[in-house]
Amino acid sequence: MIEDQLAAFEEVEKPAAPDAMEEAVRTILRQIGESPERDGLLRTPVRVAKSLRFLTSGYHQDLDKVLNGALFTVAYDEMVIVKDIEIFSLCEHHLLPFFGRCHVAYIPNKKVIGLSKIPRLVDVFARRLQIQERLTTQIAEAIMDRIRPQGVGVVIEARHLCMIMRGVEKQNSVAVTSHMTGLFRDCELTRAEFLRLIRERI
Repeated sequence: MIEDQLAAFEEVEKPAAPDAMEEAVRTILRQIGESPERDGLLRTPVRVAKSLRFLTSGYHQDLDKVLNGALFTVAYDEMVIVKDIEIFSLCEHHLLPFFGRCHVAYIPNKKVIGLSKIPRLVDVFARRLQIQERLTTQIAEAIMDRIRPQGVGVVIEARHLCMIMRGVEKQNSVAVTSHMTGLFRDCELTRAEFLRLIRERI
């Protein structure tokens, strides 16, 4: 009995294992010539670790739980567009942010998805280490797989800090990517309508 109590006490008193990500940040700070013990940097490893876990939280999200069964049967077969969805992601090549707008459209095939679920779906894939081209494709294919519409169109316009802050240092450059499936790929009029509508400002 006493031995069990001592073991429990020792377990409580045992110091928490150091966080590997925080330790990695301290190592990086030393490698760039800084001191992690400096007042302004004391909490930086904790903040960076917390920030990175949030910015890559998409790896740990279940897309089906995010969508939460928000599929509805409707007699509607015209284009549905959610445009100007803000995106923030991390470039997998330099771990620098890229950010901009995502436009998503689909043509229902007897089922629609709750409008608020589309930005959440975008975030699931944006909150990972990414390249813009793959992010665009993943969003389109996820919608295609989940609701089986007649077609999906996704366009992303983004600025990349790896181009703005370093490398070519072109501050006004914008990368544009698109992925079209079904009617958006096969029908020029449908594709043109989508591209026209996302350019129009309300």
